[in-house]
Amino acid sequence: MIKKVPNSAQNLQPKLTDQFGRAIDYIRLSITDRCDFRCVYCMAEEMTFLPRDEVLSLEECARLVKIFVGLGVNKVRITGGEPLVRKNALWLFEEIGKLKNLNELVLTTNGSQLEKQAQDLKNAGVKRINISVDSLDAARFKKITRTGELDKVLRGIQAAKLVGFENIKLNTVLMRGMNDDEALSLVNFAIAQSIDISFIEEMPLGDVNHIRESTFCSNEDTLKMLKSEYPLIASTETTGGPARYWRVANTDTKIGFISPHSHNFCESCNRVRITCKGELYLCLGQEDKIDLMPLLRKHPDDDQSIIDAILASMAIKPKGHDFDLRRAAPAVIRFMSHTGG
Repeated sequence: MIKKVPNSAQNLQPKLTDQFGRAIDYIRLSITDRCDFRCVYCMAEEMTFLPRDEVLSLEECARLVKIFVGLGVNKVRITGGEPLVRKNALWLFEEIGKLKNLNELVLTTNGSQLEKQAQDLKNAGVKRINISVDSLDAARFKKITRTGELDKVLRGIQAAKLVGFENIKLNTVLMRGMNDDEALSLVNFAIAQSIDISFIEEMPLGDVNHIRESTFCSNEDTLKMLKSEYPLIASTETTGGPARYWRVANTDTKIGFISPHSHNFCESCNRVRITCKGELYLCLGQEDKIDLMPLLRKHPDDDQSIIDAILASMAIKPKGHDFDLRRAAPAVIRFMSHTGG
């Protein structure tokens, strides 16, 4: 469905509204499938990465973001893989940061490169940073990430704080038998650092040999446990994504819960994802997509065909992801690193 703009704004493009009347104002753009970690819920231990010519150039990424902002998108999150391992990624942040109608430029990162790049990212216009931290135990952190060094990530968090980032959030995936006993210590760390934290239920994507039901931790159970330890106040605050927040009384910290299983959030979905291959996925948990890369390369000087394809994609955006842990296989055989974290 295309929502027409008023006559007073005839020069603007139509806005993005899907067939269920949901306004799409948020895109998540992956700029690389590569990462210096191999987190167990995101990647296989041995990964084959895309050839360079099958990945969007940074110029193509910037062009796509500009087109989406022209269609009413006001929030852009840059993801990967690990976006900060992409050569010259800072140029892209600087280009996006110049766009007048963009309210928020956000980064999701594993934190490994922040110690060196935090100041440049702040200067480029990044407003918020989400940092994946699944354990505060160095040995366990290494086991979950397979290659990551906890101290390097902790230094990255401190670097982001020192350069003045005020909106820093930890993202944590709790997995039964692996790190589910660390919810309290992670919240305590967030409170001590005056930053936020979100718990994300593990999603049934990727490896057919990884049975998500055996490691799944419900956010309902995590919230119940945290309520017994902290004075939590339900909040209507939102950052434009699917998280539901609780304020920890007498602190600067709020706790978010992203719950695709225990509390489906599809009814308010306002986002789409673009992979580093230029695939426009209309839902994380479904295979509906539009390939934008061929259009970008066939029409280097004319955006209209890309605009038309994006507008047409609204008709195939599904109502929801329909995740079900009882399935024998993952809902989608596509690693999280492929779609973008």
